[in-house]
Amino acid sequence: MSDLRPSLDTPEVAAAEEVVAAETTGTAPRSRRRSPAAMAVRRFRRNKIAVFGAVVLLLIVLLAVFAPLIAQQSPTAVDLGEIRQPPSSEHWLGTDASGRDVFARVVYAARVSLLVGIVAALLAVLFGTIVGAVAGLFGGWLDTVLMRTADMMLSFPPIVIIIVLAGILGPSIPILILSIAVTTWPTTARLVRGVTLAVREREYLHAARVAGASRGWLLRKHIVPAAMGQIVVVGTIAVAGAILSEAVLSFLGLGVQPPQASWGNMLNDAQSLTVIQSMPWLWLPPGLAIAATVLSVNFVGDGLRDAVDPRQSGRS
Repeated sequence: MSDLRPSLDTPEVAAAEEVVAAETTGTAPRSRRRSPAAMAVRRFRRNKIAVFGAVVLLLIVLLAVFAPLIAQQSPTAVDLGEIRQPPSSEHWLGTDASGRDVFARVVYAARVSLLVGIVAALLAVLFGTIVGAVAGLFGGWLDTVLMRTADMMLSFPPIVIIIVLAGILGPSIPILILSIAVTTWPTTARLVRGVTLAVREREYLHAARVAGASRGWLLRKHIVPAAMGQIVVVGTIAVAGAILSEAVLSFLGLGVQPPQASWGNMLNDAQSLTVIQSMPWLWLPPGLAIAATVLSVNFVGDGLRDAVDPRQSGRS
C-alpha cells in the first residue's frame, strides 16, 4: 500500500516547505519582499539598451548644463574673417556662414532642445492627466465632451497644428512650447482615462466613496498614483517628440530664431547641395545631436515601459 502513496520528497514540495517556514519565522526570501519600485528598477537595469540610452542622455544633459565651461567661444560671436572654415584646433567643428563656432552652437543648442522638450512634455502630461482623470471619474456628458475634443485634436497632423499656431502667434520659444503641448496632451488624457475607468470600479474605491471621500481626494490618492507608471513612460516619449518637433520647426524658420543656436536652425543654414557635399561640418554635428538625443530618450522610454509593465514581472 505504501508504494501507491504519492511521494512527498520532491523538490517542489521541499521548496514550498522552505517558503512556508521562512514566512513563519519572518525570514522570507529577499526577492519576495521587494517593492514594485525596486523590481521596476531592477528590470530597467537589466535592459542594456535602456541603460545605454540613459547614459547618453545624461551626457547630453551635462553638456547642456556646463555649456559655458565646455564651449570656449560664444555661439553668437560673428567673425567675417573665418566664414565656413573647416575644423581646426581653434574651431573644433569649424565655422558657419557667419563665422560662428559650430561646436559652441551645438553645445548651447542642447539647452534649447532640452528646455523645449522637457517643458512641453511636462505641460502636456500635466494637462492630459487632469483631463483624463476627470473624464474617467465623472463620466457622463463631461467625459463625452473631453474625449471628443481629444479625438478631434488627434485627427489633425500635429505638425500642421504647430505650424498654424506658430504662424499666427509668431515664432518664439514660449509659443513653440505651447504649440507642442497643445498637440501632445490628448495621448496622455486617453491613457489616464483608461486607467481611471478600471480603477473606479474597484472595491476599495467604492469603500472610500461610502466613507465620504471627495472626488478630488480620490483623484489625488488613488487614481493618479495608479496611472503614474504609464504617465512617466508617455512623458518620456513626449520629450523625444517635442525635441524632434522643435528641430523641424526651427528648420522651417518657425521655431527658434537666429542668432540663438538651435539644432534645427543650424540645419537650415546647410540646405544647398554644395554645403552638403563639401562642408559636412555644417550639418553633420547638429544632425547627429538630434538623432542621439531622440534615440536615447526613446530607449529610456522603452525601458521604462518594460519596467513598469506588470506583464514583464515574470522575467525579473
